[in-house]
Amino acid sequence: MDSIDVLIIALYIILTLSIGVWVSKKASKGLDGYFLGGNSIKWYYLGLSNGSGMFDVSGTAWMVGILFLYGIKSFMFMWMWPIWNQIFVMVFLAAWIRRSNIMTGSEWILTRFGDDRAGRASHLIVAVFAVVAAVGFIAYFFEGVGKFMTIILPWDLSCTVGNTLLFTSAQGYALIIILLTTIYTIKGGMYSVVATEVLQYLIMVLAGILIAAYAFITISDAQIAALIPAEWKDIFFGNELQGFWEGKLSTFNDLIDTQGYKMFGAFIGMTLLKGFFASVAGPTPSYDMQRILSTRTVKDAAYMSGFTNLVLFIPRYLLIAGVVVIGLVYVAPSMAASGSVTSNDLEMILPKVINHHVPVGIKGLLLAGLLAAFMSTFSAFVNSGPAYIVNDIYKKYFKPEASDKHYIRASHLASFFVVTLGVIMGFFAESINSITLWITSALYGGYVAANFLKWIWWRFNGWGYFWGMLAGLIVATLQFLLDQNKHNFEAGSFLHEAANIPAIYLFPVIFLFSFLGCFLGTFLTPPTNRATLKSFYASVRPWGWWKPVYRELKEEGAAIKENREFGMDMLNCAVGIVWQSSMILLPVFFMVRDYPKTLLWFAIFAVTSVILKFTWLDKVRKYKD
Repeated sequence: MDSIDVLIIALYIILTLSIGVWVSKKASKGLDGYFLGGNSIKWYYLGLSNGSGMFDVSGTAWMVGILFLYGIKSFMFMWMWPIWNQIFVMVFLAAWIRRSNIMTGSEWILTRFGDDRAGRASHLIVAVFAVVAAVGFIAYFFEGVGKFMTIILPWDLSCTVGNTLLFTSAQGYALIIILLTTIYTIKGGMYSVVATEVLQYLIMVLAGILIAAYAFITISDAQIAALIPAEWKDIFFGNELQGFWEGKLSTFNDLIDTQGYKMFGAFIGMTLLKGFFASVAGPTPSYDMQRILSTRTVKDAAYMSGFTNLVLFIPRYLLIAGVVVIGLVYVAPSMAASGSVTSNDLEMILPKVINHHVPVGIKGLLLAGLLAAFMSTFSAFVNSGPAYIVNDIYKKYFKPEASDKHYIRASHLASFFVVTLGVIMGFFAESINSITLWITSALYGGYVAANFLKWIWWRFNGWGYFWGMLAGLIVATLQFLLDQNKHNFEAGSFLHEAANIPAIYLFPVIFLFSFLGCFLGTFLTPPTNRATLKSFYASVRPWGWWKPVYRELKEEGAAIKENREFGMDMLNCAVGIVWQSSMILLPVFFMVRDYPKTLLWFAIFAVTSVILKFTWLDKVRKYKD
């Protein structure tokens, strides 16, 4: 690395730590200030922070790899998370969630199921899920940033005692960066997280623009046309994904055949099935939920969620597409010449491009941007996970009466606990891809059923929620353990075959077990207290099967209207998904110089924006808090 690049990265780290510590004094005013910023942060700062938190380096490395290999169709892989969730949140869920006026997603559960034994069981299980998810994501970041920094930086940070390797160089880099990020996150809570994430977002956008401009100027249309097959740029697909690479690059077809997405029609069917239910279920109890609860009003929550979509996708995919174009021209030939390409090779494309094919100065800014991407997402989870430990477990069940300083110190300890567990899990993770698939398909698969039912069905109760979530968590954990130990099973055995099923195809199984737990728990126990249901329905006003509750409220003379917006909300979600997709495809087609499709997707973006202005934005402006 050139000294200029090192200086840029050093200045970025110093500036981030300085801002994080500088704003930390505001966090000492209490848990509300520490975890929610005192509901005083403006919606556009929270939107930038939320977008920054989703701009992570591990996910970027993964998306570079799948776009490189599969082409345009790879944007549908993102449906596994599912990224539609952001559209559903924007259209109606942000308003539903924010009306509760509470601190965490777990605490929100008590407004739905009450504070009796059933309500507390559901409250506890969602807090456990939030902590498990935070630990899983920290392991995901640990794995990604370590691999990334090892390729970029020249120093060997591995540690060996005797003949025992304590940690590799990649793990050493990850430990240092995680330590630095944890310091300012713990010090300043939500204020530090948002302040630093706004700075990090601006750096990431600058890095994306610079790498896209460099790729566009230095690589000709003819070079791209000679390398990229027509199928790479085709959005349409059949039941089976056929390898389309030719000549010297045909080696990539072998990887397409073995990655688990060969039956592409079935794969997309699974992502569509999961995508709908997971999106209606709402955001998981993590940093996205915390941003919604941190807004000042219901209207601001909707604005913030819409703004997150707008600021995230175009700059992120400019960076991704720029790296992929450079990788296809300079990295693909040497990868193909090796004769064998693995998933880990795809994860190395991003750091290889930066290390060998980006000029001085731009390299430093790009590294600072990707480091910012890691730090922003990591800090968001370090802030959100401990909120559930302290507010929903420690304060509620062990120490209900204590000073604000005591709870903030407890939050510091909880943060270190969550980070430590995540790092330990990261040491044993096989790859970024394995953790990605576990989080998106298995862990979230266990979350979906209970959280889908909690919105739409009045009879669904706290015990149903508890047993549904517990069943999903158990099956998801078993799937992860099987996947991590698959090399130890005898070839051809049942365990070996089960461990090698791609996680996304197990979603229906996990969903079914969770759904069964929901129904058995619900029908074998009494309904939720009627007063709790009426209070929830009157404040949140969801659509779904709520007629008995609505009828009682009307009989009592409540001035409430039944929510009949399901059709319009689903129309806005459909339009929103196309709108979101246009912001992904537009920069990719532009970077591969397919100008007719660039113009087409720009037109789609413009038309869907106008539609959403009239069908969604005008309605949000009429919200009364």
